[in-house]
Amino acid sequence: MIKIGCCGFPVKKADYYREFQLVEVQNTFYDIPRFTLYEKWRKESPETFEFTVKAWQVITHPVNSPTYRRMKEKWGNPENYGYFKPTPEVKEGWRRTKEVAEILGARIIVFQTPPSFHANLQNKENLKNFFQQIAGGENFIFALELRGKWEEEEKKEIMEELGLLHVVDPFREKSLCGEFQYFRLHGIGGYNYKYSEEDLYHLKYWCEEKDTYCLFNNTFMWESALRFKKLMEGG
Repeated sequence: MIKIGCCGFPVKKADYYREFQLVEVQNTFYDIPRFTLYEKWRKESPETFEFTVKAWQVITHPVNSPTYRRMKEKWGNPENYGYFKPTPEVKEGWRRTKEVAEILGARIIVFQTPPSFHANLQNKENLKNFFQQIAGGENFIFALELRGKWEEEEKKEIMEELGLLHVVDPFREKSLCGEFQYFRLHGIGGYNYKYSEEDLYHLKYWCEEKDTYCLFNNTFMWESALRFKKLMEGG
């Protein structure tokens, strides 16, 4: 099983639905809009269409992250944002992310850490406490794109301990654990990179090693996803 899609809707939703059966919702990372928006998305999408959800940055990113420029209005104490800290703000960030995932019928929630989230004792403790607290009784698959300075063995150890799916860009690193693969393709060397035919053949090989969610996430993601879909269909 190989599912192809984009991180966000790069074209009109009606056009997107005609081509793909999967999208990773990005709005939820920058801000949590009205829940009615996601009720509308679920209602208008095909019955078999799958949403995955990127967790709100309040959980993962400190307030000095440039990504907060897109948050309309900060709330609570911004100093308590990010790094999976045991704060009311992070807990509320999870509550809202979870509610959106439930509305969309999403089974996969993606957590992406900032590059400043290094493998120190405090970050490891926060990570463990957060996922241990939210794991009980949930029907979600928690996927983690762990950026920052981490040794490969450290990544594998903590993700296996917490039962997390390792999210990777396969052109940068290999997937270390999980029953299936979750690829987020950011562009080789930069967001404006356009994947070559050779690149896509490499990607095809990696995707065929295991069940894979393959999501393009750069400037040319619509074009790249369509080309890759055609390649996987034998075109």
